[in-house]
Amino acid sequence: MKKYIVVTGGVLSGIGKGITAASIGRLMKDQGFKVNVVKMDPYLNVDAGTMNPNQHGEVFVTEDGYEADLDLGHYERYMNTDMSKSNNITSGQIYSSVIEKERQGKYLGKTVQVIPHITNEIKERIYSVEGDIILLEIGGTVGDIEGEIFFEAVRQISYEVGRKNVVFIHLTYVPYLESSKEFKTKPTQQSVQILRQKGIVPDFIFVRSTKPVDKDSLNKISIFTGVPSENVINTFNVSNVYEIPRFFFEHKVHVKIANILNCQIKREKFDFVVPKPVKSSKIAIIGKYTGTEDAYKSVVESVVIAGGLKPVILDSENLFSLSDDELTEVLEEYDGFIIPGGFGYRGVEGKIRVIKYARENDVPILGLCLGMQLMIIEYARNVKGYDSANSTEFVPNTKYPVIDLMEEQKKKLKLGGTMRLGSQKIEVVSSTRISSIYGKKIIYERHRHRYEANEKEFADLFVLPDRATNGDMIIGSKSEFVESVEIKGKRFFIGVQFHPEFKSRPGFAHPVFGAFINSL
Repeated sequence: MKKYIVVTGGVLSGIGKGITAASIGRLMKDQGFKVNVVKMDPYLNVDAGTMNPNQHGEVFVTEDGYEADLDLGHYERYMNTDMSKSNNITSGQIYSSVIEKERQGKYLGKTVQVIPHITNEIKERIYSVEGDIILLEIGGTVGDIEGEIFFEAVRQISYEVGRKNVVFIHLTYVPYLESSKEFKTKPTQQSVQILRQKGIVPDFIFVRSTKPVDKDSLNKISIFTGVPSENVINTFNVSNVYEIPRFFFEHKVHVKIANILNCQIKREKFDFVVPKPVKSSKIAIIGKYTGTEDAYKSVVESVVIAGGLKPVILDSENLFSLSDDELTEVLEEYDGFIIPGGFGYRGVEGKIRVIKYARENDVPILGLCLGMQLMIIEYARNVKGYDSANSTEFVPNTKYPVIDLMEEQKKKLKLGGTMRLGSQKIEVVSSTRISSIYGKKIIYERHRHRYEANEKEFADLFVLPDRATNGDMIIGSKSEFVESVEIKGKRFFIGVQFHPEFKSRPGFAHPVFGAFINSL
């Protein structure tokens, strides 16, 4: 019999349900269980592919090319397990599937309703996931109208599989009022009341706070919610979120969960590598999505996992507006730069200015996806003399389209799910920096793009490794298109069309990020 752990949230969104679920998943995996995860997102989008990172954080891409909520990135990093399309459910997927079945007559003329048809669709997807323990995380907070169907679906699951086979964990936020010098537990009490009204009684309450909550307040939460005091656990802010699995282990969360589920722990151990900084160098991500740090979550985590300090995000639009002297003054503070992926022209010229500065001053720089494309544009303009070189994404009729739309994309009008997505085979060119980084001839990396280097028309931009002299741009790896470029003689000047940040995991830093950090 499968066991289920359901993680829900209350009071506020964005307080760490994903990291909590991922940490518990890793903890139970270390105890010998086969653990799988399903993130349920209440939004009506079919996937996260067309969502603005400023609103919802980064779009995480899986091996099978699914554009997912960033929590799947947490699951992969903490659990060291590849996620796939089956690990994410959205309301958009559920309603689309049910409506399609209705149009095909599969409900045999019945009136199609939220219960049972929508909830059955959710349950079927959950039941199809393999594992000893299935973690179910419901996005948003209890009381959100969008999430009602998912709360009802997990309530039904607890009834169908038996309450003893399900653990409910409710994550809430307890604010601290400076004026009265006290923690306020009322929002948590009311959140649990709403949860109970849905037929769900929590077994644990994880109390999020900016600093440790006093014992009296935790006991008050226990009394008013009916959750045993030993299961009211305060997860206050820590300096390193990768310490959370150890925190749970030390608080015997795995033992308490196993006792409720009546399952035998095969080996009690903690086997999670906590990343520690080994370099004090200052790194700047040159981005345009500055509304939330989550917009570049995997890039930030890849730097940390590789031993670097958490990078600063600089607004590329602001950098473009600076004079040359002002720009130099800002950039001189940093030891390395990362140009991340993105879409659209906004902020592009500011990124190109930073690339030019890094190239001319030999400052380590790593370009990711769009970042690589901009490296080629900057090189074409300022080294090869193609003054107005650009991408057809930004200037469709540019005189020098050194970056162009993929051929198969030119007949497609839709944006969602139409890019080159997921893991692709790549051939590494020998005698290049990228070959020394990987140490192998064939690699597999994840992609998410629809524009590529126009090598066919602008082959003169690139020089073969055995003919290159310092300052020449080399193609470091290829598939049917250019996968990476580098400039010979630089400390680190590498751009990659793929997204190595999606494969960085604690204890297994991605070699590209490792090489970048080591070059600083």
